[in-house]
Amino acid sequence: MIRYYTRACNFHYGKESKFLLSKKKTLSLKANKEISFDHLELISRKSKKKIHIKDIKKFSKLLRKQIFLDLRNITSKNKNFSNLNFQKLPNIMGVLNLTPDSFSDGGKFNKKNKATRHIVDMIKAGANLIDVGGESTRPGSKTIETKMEWNRLKKVLKSSCKKYPISLDTRKSEIMERGIKYGVKIINDVSGLSYDKKTVNILKKYRTPFVIQHSQGTPGNMQNKPRYKNELLDIYDFFEEKIKTLRNYGITHNNIILDPGIGFGKNLKHNMNLISNISIFHSLGFPILVGNSRKRFIKEIVKKNDTKSRIGGTVASSVFLMMQGVQILRIHDVNELIQGIKVYKELINN
Repeated sequence: MIRYYTRACNFHYGKESKFLLSKKKTLSLKANKEISFDHLELISRKSKKKIHIKDIKKFSKLLRKQIFLDLRNITSKNKNFSNLNFQKLPNIMGVLNLTPDSFSDGGKFNKKNKATRHIVDMIKAGANLIDVGGESTRPGSKTIETKMEWNRLKKVLKSSCKKYPISLDTRKSEIMERGIKYGVKIINDVSGLSYDKKTVNILKKYRTPFVIQHSQGTPGNMQNKPRYKNELLDIYDFFEEKIKTLRNYGITHNNIILDPGIGFGKNLKHNMNLISNISIFHSLGFPILVGNSRKRFIKEIVKKNDTKSRIGGTVASSVFLMMQGVQILRIHDVNELIQGIKVYKELINN
């Protein structure tokens, strides 16, 4: 049988969503009345077909079974964890880079007082979680030693983890364990748990929530002509296989977040296809995180090479992602993004 992937589409938001749900014309995304959909796109490696939800009954028994299994994941409520509320769209993960060489804010916050102040500012602006990293994984960056990474992190983590919801952005098991002992809420590994084989042991031992991010290659080479047979379906298969492996290893909880890794081994075409069709990942059943903030795709579209002037592109892509039901956005400019989302929500609910 041909493998089909089910993508929820044609979303409705806010008051319109609630009205259509009351008339039983749409299905809610993740049991959230604020967002619902009335179409599906059935995608295979060779074809695409968009259908209304009422037309599912026209398909063969085997295909109907597959669609209904996907729909169960698409419509089932995700349990809240780590200060994230999945009945609220979107949650915001603020970015704090304690590095001298990150692509957009390297060196800006690598003093403890400045870092702490920035954490407080992002929380006050409305961030649900702060993602703290001590190693740059921008395209072309090199791996640093564990000792150096921890020296950048330890003071900020020690002073902040008990007061604020902190996510730890690291690929190294030793850093993860130290951070977990300090009280970090989530581990965010850009390598998809593949850089350090011991990371899975740590996550299993402490039952810590974590992000699985897709990346192709390493930060040093990931942008050297990345290739896929079909980036959307290849990444879907990556997540499916990774979850299966983790289950077999004994990680049975659902406090897992999926991140397709915008810009991590992807060119402009790959990134645009992923963002445009991001809702396909809802059928895996886990919350989706996207790091779109200040990313290179904005520069490539706008033709302006200034990472500090990409707020407009970040806000535009964030609103689009929210309208596809993405639950978490990883953002540098938290205040500006939340301002834009509040205005947009007010307008569509007026």
